[in-house]
This record gives sequence, C-alpha cells and structure tokens, in this order.
Amino acid sequence: MGVTLSRLDRRRALIVCAWASLCANILLVVTGGAVRLTDSGLGCPTWPRCTNGDLTPRAELNVHSAIEFSNRMLTFVLTAVAIATLLAAWRTAHRWLAVWLLLGIPAQAVVGGISVLTKLNPWVVSIHLVASMAIIGLAVLLLWRVYGGGPGADRGPVAWLGWANFVVAWLVLYAGTVVTGAGPHAGDSTSQRNGLSVLQFAQLHADLVCLFIGLTIGLVVLSYALKAPAASVRAGWILLGVELAQGAIGWVQYFTHVPIVLVMFHMLGAALISAAVTWVLLRVRAGVPDDERQPAAA
Repeated sequence: MGVTLSRLDRRRALIVCAWASLCANILLVVTGGAVRLTDSGLGCPTWPRCTNGDLTPRAELNVHSAIEFSNRMLTFVLTAVAIATLLAAWRTAHRWLAVWLLLGIPAQAVVGGISVLTKLNPWVVSIHLVASMAIIGLAVLLLWRVYGGGPGADRGPVAWLGWANFVVAWLVLYAGTVVTGAGPHAGDSTSQRNGLSVLQFAQLHADLVCLFIGLTIGLVVLSYALKAPAASVRAGWILLGVELAQGAIGWVQYFTHVPIVLVMFHMLGAALISAAVTWVLLRVRAGVPDDERQPAAA
C-alpha cells in the first residue's frame, strides 16, 4: 500500500511539474516580448553580467535595466521548475524528456546572451524566440507522455495532414519572427533591423497563416469523415480557435501600426499555437480508439 501511494504521489508531482514547465516557458515568451516592446533589450548592455562591473544593474538602475534584469531572473525560476520536473520524472520512463527540458533552459539563456552581445541582431533574436517555441513543444510532449500518450504509429491520411499542419505552423512562426525583425519594435532604439520589407514579408506571413488555417480546417473535416477519435477532432477545433483569434489580433495590429498591447497578445498567441499544434500532431498520430486517457503510472 505504501509503494502504491508513493507511485501515486510521484505521478501527481510529475503532472504538476509538467504543467508548471509548460506555463513557465509560455510566460517567458510574454516577458521576453515585454522586454523588446519597452525598448529594454539592452537595459543590461552586456552578458552574462548586467553591466561591465556588476551582475545586477544597481549602479545604472532605471526602468529599462529593471525590466531586462527581471526577465533574466526568470531564467532561474524556469531552471528551478525544470529541476523539479527532472526529479519528479527521474524514476519514470519520462526522465530523458525532462533532461532535455532542463538543458534547453541554459541553451536558451546563451542564445539570449548572444543577442545582447550582438546588440539585438534581429536574426539572433529570431532564433531566441524560435528556441522558446521549441521548448514549449517539448513541454507539451512531456505532458502527452505523462497522460499516457505513446509515440504514435498511425500513418493514415489524418496523421499525414497533421504533419503537414505542423510543418506549416512552424513556417508561420518563423515568418512572424522575420516580420518582427523588419518592424519597429527592435528592443532598443539603437538596434538595427534586418533590412527586409515589412509589407512583403507581412504578406508572406499572412499567406502562410491562410494556408495554416486551411490545413487545420481540412484536418478537422477529414477527422470527421474518417471517424477519427473525438479527442482528435476536439484538439483540431481548439487549434483552429487559437489560430482564428491569433489571426484576428495580427490583422488588427498590422492596420493599427503594431500597438504594444496587441503585440503582447500576439506573442502569447504564438506560444499557444506552438503548444496546440504539437498536441494536435501527437493526438492524430496516436490512432487509438477514443477514450479518456489517465496519467501514465510512474
């Protein structure tokens, strides 16, 4: 009985830690956006120190340095969550996913440091954001496995369309970072832009979004037609809802000259897209009868 309770406790702890890891990494995307949108990207002008002489901005404290330094401190929160996740997963089959999540945090911090050292080079900043999206996807994969999801073996048309949808989603996310690199929110008034046309790449981004939405609609319709599990259909509907909301925000922010509040919501939406499209891919690849999945035993 004691062993059973111990396993149950570990399973519950892993569920909590996996959710905390996902939420913390989504939060990092939002706070990173706040840094850029408030022109605080070089509030700490060097890395890993904040200034040449100090790890903190004490001597040169202002609003921008406080915002940037606070965002850097969030790395320690993410590290603590990742370590807790690893400890909870250590005696389970999920330990290696937890290891990769933990390793992703310092790797992401290094990319962020390089972006500071290159004075917010827009191409490096793009990699910084894409890395966060990848970590979010990895956190979703951990959740899927914790709740009993397997690697997936379905090779039917729904699964293939799920893969196509996933690939286009990542093209949309990366194109969004390129548009941002050409736009007005550089993270600092002295930082250079990537030199590309905002109009042309915003149009490319919008075209990819339309393709993404179309593929998701097709995925939902095909799931209905082939009598896919209801959970797969439901996941597709949720993804479509996030896409439509994100598309509406993007459309409004473009024609209102990218106000800060809307851009913040757009970045949150991008993080949710990364999470939702990963879950949809995992769900449609499962190819199992619809049932209520229970968390996997530790």
